[in-house]
Amino acid sequence: MTAPPPVSASSEVFIPGRDFELRPQGRPADVLRLVPGLVISQHQGGGKAEQYFLRGFDADHGTDVALFIDGLPVNLRSHAHGQGYADLHFLIPETVQRLDGFKGPYFVEFGDFATAGAFNFVMRDTVDENYAEAAGGSFATQRYLTLFSPTRDALKTLVAIEYYRSDGPFEHPNGYERFNFFAKAKASLTETMDLSLWASHYQADWHGSGEIPARAVRAGLISRFGAIDPNEGGTTQRTNVNLDWRWRPTENQLVTVHAYGTYYVLDLFNDFTFFLNDQQNGDGINQRDRRYMAGLDALYQHQSKPFDISLTSSAGFQYRIDTPRVVLATSVQRHQLARTEDVSIVEQSYSPFVKLDIVPLSWLRLVTGARGDIFSYDVHSRVNTTGDDLNGRVTKARPNVKANLVLGPWYQTELFANFGTGFHSNDARSVVADRTETALPTARGYEFGVRSKVIPRTEVSLTYWVLDLASELVFVGDEGTTEARGPSHREGIEFATRVKILEWLTFSGDVTASRAKFDTGAAVPLAPRLTARADLTARLPWGLASSFGMRYLGDRYADEDRHQTARGYLLFDVTARYRYRWLEAFLSIENLTNTEYREAQFFFTSRLAGEPATGVPDIHYTPGNPRSVLGGLAVRF
Repeated sequence: MTAPPPVSASSEVFIPGRDFELRPQGRPADVLRLVPGLVISQHQGGGKAEQYFLRGFDADHGTDVALFIDGLPVNLRSHAHGQGYADLHFLIPETVQRLDGFKGPYFVEFGDFATAGAFNFVMRDTVDENYAEAAGGSFATQRYLTLFSPTRDALKTLVAIEYYRSDGPFEHPNGYERFNFFAKAKASLTETMDLSLWASHYQADWHGSGEIPARAVRAGLISRFGAIDPNEGGTTQRTNVNLDWRWRPTENQLVTVHAYGTYYVLDLFNDFTFFLNDQQNGDGINQRDRRYMAGLDALYQHQSKPFDISLTSSAGFQYRIDTPRVVLATSVQRHQLARTEDVSIVEQSYSPFVKLDIVPLSWLRLVTGARGDIFSYDVHSRVNTTGDDLNGRVTKARPNVKANLVLGPWYQTELFANFGTGFHSNDARSVVADRTETALPTARGYEFGVRSKVIPRTEVSLTYWVLDLASELVFVGDEGTTEARGPSHREGIEFATRVKILEWLTFSGDVTASRAKFDTGAAVPLAPRLTARADLTARLPWGLASSFGMRYLGDRYADEDRHQTARGYLLFDVTARYRYRWLEAFLSIENLTNTEYREAQFFFTSRLAGEPATGVPDIHYTPGNPRSVLGGLAVRF
């Protein structure tokens, strides 16, 4: 996959590795938090995919946020736990060269799940110095990491190995353990031809306290770090191979071929409603997903100057196949009671696209294109107690158009106008169960913005956006059923700035405000309304680098009727690194003011022992970590 050339929209972000190298926690999510308006929460023991919030979307585990690593899709289709499930824990942050971010459905290279935005982590080829670190801190947290480049010349290589463990602040320790391995090689086969290949392996297991009902904490039944069912958690692994081939037959032509393959396993245990459905055994569920995923992307690009107008023409094709076997079962203490659903799926997509990048005048640029997406679903059911018919084959298709207009620069200022349609695919089981429903619902987006450097040492951007999502069908993996939702409307404004106050002192910050509602007037639960982030970073010439950061999430509606509130939070973090010759020391303090906050929140009905059989509607939440410290030493060699 080749991302659009910068910059086609005021909301595009390109975050270099230097901006997140101070953060020693080893969480890929920390990189994404630098994107204006992108909020991330973890709500099960560290090993489950994060929950993503962006542009008025509660994108769950990735339904409306497309994530890639060097073009390899992170999101998984027709997943056991949620559509577009995007677990980033197989990414070692120190191997990332930069993050490219594209908000909205305006970019022809991105298809499925790229409605609120698409983000691609670009990996390093080498490290300038070999590196090894050992870190430890609060909650029995340990992290060991090494990165080294055996060769850096004609053949560029990189190897990274990571081990991480943490119990978290919970009364029932998470025991979260993960192991990551990454290896990459890149070489120039000829003067005009490059080949890059990398492979990675990740495995993890953990326990989680889950989302606890607020009423249980208020009544003193458990503490905010307690659990109703401490058997939640799971195990997972993911192995990836990613290959890129680039060829420039002439100075004005480029051919790229990108191929990838993934083997993935998840065994997940959740208990959301406790004793609502089964008063004897409880409501524990087990979701299992085992799949192969593979794909091929090809692109041809040609530069020309018809009538002395600069024109870059691109034509591409993307193919992807997922072959998940998905199981949903009831369980107690991690032992299966009965299978609710057991299906095998073969899901394929074929996506041709064309793109034109035209510069008719020095102050005018137009980037436009179209893509088609054809989806083939083949579902075979072994066990199914939901009442739907989950056997059959279905083919669905849709077109999408994109247009981006750039005016300027005038006085180091550019104006932008963007339009595009996009989509997220729905779960194959939903599509086969009800063939009249929309399988690939339309997301129609508009955006207007400005970027400027007219103020010395200052960059600012301001963006107003609108996004309408057509009727969609959501697959509820926790129940094995489908839920139809009506059309929705979202709009908002984003402001971001970066100021180089002194040669060694930089400030960056952003504020976003958005509103999201269904066409019925009902609120979109958990959609962010106000977010803010600020960071002050000092890099002193004698080896000390330090960062003081703030992040804010305002209160949100937790239900469609706007009766329930998901509480917001304001957090402060500080990090510091000091290097002397080949030795480096680092320290990180998170939640500096020890704020009691809720990291993830949901409003639904559950039942505790002794409560009415109909259950009790309540806020359920995962508590955020109290003040925590992580420190360590590293050597460079």
